[in-house]
Amino acid sequence: ALPIFGRSCCSHSPLDKMAALRVIGALRGCGGAGSIYRSVSTSSAVLSRTHVNYEIKGDVAVVRFNTPNSKVNTLSKPLQSEFGEIMDEIWANDAVRSAVLISSKPGCFIAGANINMIEACKTPQEVTQLAQNAQKMFAKLEKSPKPIVAAIAGSCLGGGLEIAIACQYRVATKDRKTVLGTPEIMLGLIPGAGGTQRLPKMVGLPSAFDMILTGRNIRADKAKKMGLVDLLVDPLGPGLKSPEERTIEYLEEVAIQCATDIANKRISLQRPKGLVQRLTDYVFGIPFVRQQVYKSVEKKVKKQTKGLYPAPLKAIEVVSTGLEQGLEAGYLTECQKFGELAMTNESKALIGLYHGQVLCKKNKFGAPQKEVQRLAILGAGLMGAGVAQVSVDKGIKTILKDTTLEGLSKGQQQVYKGLNDKVRKRNLTSFERDRIISNLAGQLDYKGFEKADMVIEAVFEDLGIKHRVLKEVEAVVSPHCIFASNTSALPITQIASVSKRPEKVIGMHYFSPVDKMQLLEIITTDKTSPDTAASAVAVGLKQGKVIIVVKDGPGFYTTRCLGPMMAEVVRVLQEGADPKKLDALSTGFGFPVGAATLADEVGIDVAAHVAEDLGKAFGERFGGGNVELLKAMVAKGFLGRKTGKGFYVYQQGAKSKSLNSGTDEILEKFKLKARPDVSTDEDIQLRLVSRFVNEAVMCLQEGILSNPVEGDIGAVFGLGFPPCLGGPFRYVDSYGAKRLVEKLRKYENVYGSQFTPCQLLVDHANDPSKKFHH
Repeated sequence: ALPIFGRSCCSHSPLDKMAALRVIGALRGCGGAGSIYRSVSTSSAVLSRTHVNYEIKGDVAVVRFNTPNSKVNTLSKPLQSEFGEIMDEIWANDAVRSAVLISSKPGCFIAGANINMIEACKTPQEVTQLAQNAQKMFAKLEKSPKPIVAAIAGSCLGGGLEIAIACQYRVATKDRKTVLGTPEIMLGLIPGAGGTQRLPKMVGLPSAFDMILTGRNIRADKAKKMGLVDLLVDPLGPGLKSPEERTIEYLEEVAIQCATDIANKRISLQRPKGLVQRLTDYVFGIPFVRQQVYKSVEKKVKKQTKGLYPAPLKAIEVVSTGLEQGLEAGYLTECQKFGELAMTNESKALIGLYHGQVLCKKNKFGAPQKEVQRLAILGAGLMGAGVAQVSVDKGIKTILKDTTLEGLSKGQQQVYKGLNDKVRKRNLTSFERDRIISNLAGQLDYKGFEKADMVIEAVFEDLGIKHRVLKEVEAVVSPHCIFASNTSALPITQIASVSKRPEKVIGMHYFSPVDKMQLLEIITTDKTSPDTAASAVAVGLKQGKVIIVVKDGPGFYTTRCLGPMMAEVVRVLQEGADPKKLDALSTGFGFPVGAATLADEVGIDVAAHVAEDLGKAFGERFGGGNVELLKAMVAKGFLGRKTGKGFYVYQQGAKSKSLNSGTDEILEKFKLKARPDVSTDEDIQLRLVSRFVNEAVMCLQEGILSNPVEGDIGAVFGLGFPPCLGGPFRYVDSYGAKRLVEKLRKYENVYGSQFTPCQLLVDHANDPSKKFHH
């Protein structure tokens, strides 16, 4: 991230006035001072408006955004049209001297542009026109003869932020739900309604680049320091109404008072600047300094994105155009580049992932019959403790059981450390941390398991051990209790074979580290009941996970896709490519972590174990590299990052890692002769990716996956498949099934059945009209 130069901006209202307003806000929740602002008149057209309405309080127009049948407000065409009409009425009404923009939805001001509206466009010109229309509307707000105050509670993102920064003044609630940001970059886009031009002037060039290029959310208190927000309002507690309702009413009172004071010249819109801010402005006013910033930022972006994402570089171009050639040129470039980016494969891939995430955050099995309120976890290792953390964090009473006191202590410390890190980052208070940790009970026996609604086992990947704990658990839990296994590869049907109630057995495959990785892969067997599946999904959603539900089989979906690719990784190493070269090729294709580094992170012993198990299940098709190479590394103690040595040597505190020369002898022993016709850099990349993609398509063909969307989400969020490609199924659509099958046939001629394309992929290759996504 770029350095952020913040600036402190104090409020311009007298403190006693704010204190008086706090009293009004408090009384209002009890019905005492609700009539302090009488509604003088209401628009006659309000009945026909569905997305925006307004009323006039005193001489202040209060405009309310309220998208129907939605939890959030988005800048859709109806909302923009109604907002434009209302503002024209306000500007034409001499009785109105100022205005307040506020949302009727608690937790959301405006969450951004309507993505479906952008997707409906067929050409860059159509998208450019959308951006231009928004630019014109917000330019009118910026030049408004009547001061406009944005009253922000909840998410104020993308186009929502662009509306807010076009206003003359911004008031925001000081709570965790209130965040401001420009997340367009996450969708392969840039701010398109003036954000790239207004932000640098408002918060300075470095902070503007930081916001636009990272898409990160900024909390209200930080936004105030940066100059994005002028005044903060403390949230209110409960009264006769909910805290959210009372806070929104109080926010409205404060915003109305600010609007009145600006109109009466009691609040100046000239923000005082401190010495540091004046010096910073002076430095960035020098053209040479700005050019150095552009170059430095561009260099960082190219290094991080490997040139695979066009939006960040376009953002730099658009910001620099406005600063160097003037606002008119800046606005024109912004809407043109916005239109061009919306048509790129990268943006379509990222928007596809966004829609997929929304889909995978719903419970397709419906509400379970009984909510899981008490959870028990077996095994306090890395995974068990991780699952415990994301559970207690969401208020689920959790028992963490281990067989040794040492193991249990480590697990409890891991949970505490994870929560304490949140306190350090100011996402939690120490009181909240202690309240959350009180939901966790650590123990060495099965005491209290009879009250558990679900037990998740995270013990060693050994079928015998899993059978033993399943029998032990079933002997002590109540009949309604669900048994979930956090295995990464062992078939759930095999685990459930010793169960007295197989309908209550399910797989819940978490990814490490559990508190950071978003994906949860839920695995159902033929005997798993729909209610058991509904409960597992409900728990995952409560833990904040993105969920895919797959059928049972060796490796399920994610591990099964990774298996053939890792087998190819070993073969490429045997053919003489060194781990650093292999890492560069895989990250150059868009994987966030290099292939050799991934093996070290997973653990060479785990990789060898899974490779062997999948090899037995799928035979020759999962061959490629020699698994004995991995076993030889394990024998020498080269288990990857966890032991300090794998393909690389890891030293604590060191940023860079060096190759492990101890593997030279092993690689030499298993060396294979490379075939030049299939060993170019592009060939190596495609050999890895094509095996991954072919296996993903085969999972859909066999019914392991129920749809391509979950396949894409699982691959990107669980395995780091390049987000810019949108997942294996979207990659087939954009690369072309016919072209991919031709590549697979080329490699099949050299290596045999490991590259034989599956029938569904061949069907798509033979019929160009067939697509996985429409």
